Amino acid sequence: MGSAMEPPGSAYLHLGAVTSPVGTARVLQLAFGCTTFSLVAHRGGFTGVQGTFCMAAWGFCFAVSALVVACEFTRLHGCLRLSWGNFTAAMLATLLCATAAVLYPLYRPECPPEPAGCAARDFRLAASVFAGLLFLAYAVEVALTRARPGQVTSYMATVSGLLKIVQAFVACIIFGALAHDSRYGRYVATQWCVAVYSLCFLATVAVVALSVMGHTGGLGCPFDRLVVVYTFLAVLLYLSAAVIWPVFCFDPKYGEPKRPPDCVRGSCPWDSQLVVAIFTYVNLLLYVADLAYSQRIRFVPSL
Repeated sequence: MGSAMEPPGSAYLHLGAVTSPVGTARVLQLAFGCTTFSLVAHRGGFTGVQGTFCMAAWGFCFAVSALVVACEFTRLHGCLRLSWGNFTAAMLATLLCATAAVLYPLYRPECPPEPAGCAARDFRLAASVFAGLLFLAYAVEVALTRARPGQVTSYMATVSGLLKIVQAFVACIIFGALAHDSRYGRYVATQWCVAVYSLCFLATVAVVALSVMGHTGGLGCPFDRLVVVYTFLAVLLYLSAAVIWPVFCFDPKYGEPKRPPDCVRGSCPWDSQLVVAIFTYVNLLLYVADLAYSQRIRFVPSL
């Protein structure tokens, strides 16, 4: 763990940080990540919000991976006031890279008509390939670092801890759709759904933050019990939103059961409402799975 003292006489540089299976995966992340956004920046090109998101995601993941490798290689993570065993950024990076690997090929800039063809097409194709390899490298790290059943480990290495990252990521997608002219303010019922999404998101972020900062042991109550109670309440809250949101958005009495024909694609409130409904059910399933896994987790509480 990050707070543990290194054994006397140990080398200052930890070669296992780059030669172990997890270390090799992280080195590949750096190589694939640098190659991906270099190809895009050089000739592949990116435009619009989608392209900016892809570049930001690749840049963020590269910076975090570089920080992790540097801290592990130099053993400086022992000087950080963090619970290093709970600092699992790979799951978030996996989700970001998976999203970018899908978005970039779909929303790449159009090639201008040229007699010799599009000069940037090969760069875009290569960037898409390396983006897929980058996603696989992060997925491998998650698979290697995930705790096995019955293993005593840090909370964020458990399935329940990893699911917290996915829940927060899905909630961000919901917030993005809500902000994109979803008309959630028309009814008190849909405002309640927004309150549910916000409350569960904040609680999930708080659980992750407490784990990473190493303060789970000073809450005055067993952390695993608090997590189970919170997850159970989140399931009930999301269940209410999963019922209320579709009724007040797609029932003929309150909304539109079908997409209006005069709705401009890409800027249609009905589309945003549909995205919110779909990911509400996705997060509901994630919280149910989280509740099932949290019944049997064993982790090391941090003071």
